[in-house]
Amino acid sequence: MRKLAETCEAIVSTTKKLQKTAIVADYLKSCTMDEAAVSVVFLSGRAFPAWEEATLQVGGALLWRVVAEISGQNEATLTSAYRKHGDLGAVAGELLPERPGQGVNLPEVSQTFRQIAAARGPAAKTALVRDLLTRATPLEAKYIVKIMTGDLRIGLKESLVEEAIAKAYGGMLAEVQRANMLLGDIGETLRLAVEGKLSEAKMRMFHPLGFMLASPIESPEEGLSYFTEAAVEDKYDGVRAQAHISDGEVKLFSRTRDEITESFPELPDALAGLQDAILDGEIVAWEYPPQTSDKAEVVDEKFSEEAEAKAAGLGRARPFSVLQQRLGRKKVREKMLREIPVAFVAFDILYTGEELLIDRPLLERARLLDEVIKNKNLNHRGHREAQGKIGRQTKLTFENDKESSIARIIRAPVFRAVSSEELETLFAAAQARGNEGLMIKDLSSPYSPGKRGKAWLKMKRELATLDVVVTAVEYGHGKRVGVLSDYTFAVWNGDQLVNIGKAYSGLTDVEIAEMTQWFLDHTIEDQGFRRTVEPKVVLEVAFNNMMESDRHNSGYALRFPRIVRLRPDKSPEEADTIERAREIYEKQQGI
Repeated sequence: MRKLAETCEAIVSTTKKLQKTAIVADYLKSCTMDEAAVSVVFLSGRAFPAWEEATLQVGGALLWRVVAEISGQNEATLTSAYRKHGDLGAVAGELLPERPGQGVNLPEVSQTFRQIAAARGPAAKTALVRDLLTRATPLEAKYIVKIMTGDLRIGLKESLVEEAIAKAYGGMLAEVQRANMLLGDIGETLRLAVEGKLSEAKMRMFHPLGFMLASPIESPEEGLSYFTEAAVEDKYDGVRAQAHISDGEVKLFSRTRDEITESFPELPDALAGLQDAILDGEIVAWEYPPQTSDKAEVVDEKFSEEAEAKAAGLGRARPFSVLQQRLGRKKVREKMLREIPVAFVAFDILYTGEELLIDRPLLERARLLDEVIKNKNLNHRGHREAQGKIGRQTKLTFENDKESSIARIIRAPVFRAVSSEELETLFAAAQARGNEGLMIKDLSSPYSPGKRGKAWLKMKRELATLDVVVTAVEYGHGKRVGVLSDYTFAVWNGDQLVNIGKAYSGLTDVEIAEMTQWFLDHTIEDQGFRRTVEPKVVLEVAFNNMMESDRHNSGYALRFPRIVRLRPDKSPEEADTIERAREIYEKQQGI
């Protein structure tokens, strides 16, 4: 672990990407294959390979208490050190004492991480963390804490680790990237690179791939400025999800690659009859028409009254606030299943027939998606499932209750557009159906996991919004005394978060109560009325305009900011950047 920590110190000392890559490559070549395989997982900022479901479940407050106990320092000293470094790992490195015989090796750290993940209750986890940090040197402890918090902050992204693997073992970078994407395990990818077997990597089901992302546009004219013919879909206000189906087993993953199957227990049975596949889509609260047709056809044509009627015959999405009641629940009650039925609106397919499809153009993937849904097996798991191209449904009957809920797979209606006038018509129709706007997609585009480009575009008309990360919270006033309801939030400037605003309105009392408990459990520094918290919570905030200001370290301030919603489907890394804020400011100023 000492060599890895020293390597991290060398990496953080340079801003040059090529030099960072070279440092990692040289380090890997000095290790055994087992040490290198563990190291690349840690250097990617993770305690475990990406595909594994194991998590440490150790918050900043627990680590803070352990560092305080081992160091013997008082709260004021710890707070001063944290203000100096802004990083709990660096605090551990500065304050933990050096003792004879200290030092832990990589297998020990990896094994202890697994023991911590398996431990139940804070007392058991605390004992394991205390023992590990006591045995580690201060420098080792610095990076152990950083890995545990998922906040390595040495300017090293996983893409640079992939480059280092290619450099160290002579493989092609594209082969390393593809193997890591398929396996979701950069350690296993390294082993294949060492053995010259990168081409043998196979898709690991139930490991979510990165989601292809869309770029915002301002007008219909811009929507067709990047390609001449577009596939156009409604932009649904739900939860983006990836469905993995294999041998009748189904798992659903959010954009943050967290499993969310438990929140939607009716969807696995509706999806299970599909042949092995990975679908990309949106989970939405769905309002079914009075008579749900089992014979609806795929809507894939130019907008017309007939095509509009087909789309309307599917039903419509309900507001996100309705779906939000279903999110984050480990057990969904029957009453909620009845009152808030959901649908999986599928709009892309990434894998089927033991073949990864992401390199194929959207037009081909769309046809394959139609076929997979069309050929869904009937009577899977004993449920009555509807037939027809556009939707598959499962009726879920409850015990001692004659009522039933329908869970449905819906093929997202697709229209074609070749002019800005057609896009304007489609946009108005989408908003009339209660949806956010449009998705406009290049029919020739491959699927680019985790990438945002001009092949997929999104068109919305609303007040400016930013996705931000909460960095600090304060207790409220009046009826909100005793709850943490005032949130300071930030955007990214490189790999640093810079504050840009503060908001206290937009969330419900229930949401504020739930978030208060979360922030209490994930406090980094208790300043009395104000708390610095772990930067993990993402919000979508709206505002009227943006001003240059020295109030926040971003250099900007938002006028009349309010919280649109919590974004549990987004990781902190997906929050907006200072460049996006500057772009909004300049557009408002007409620059």
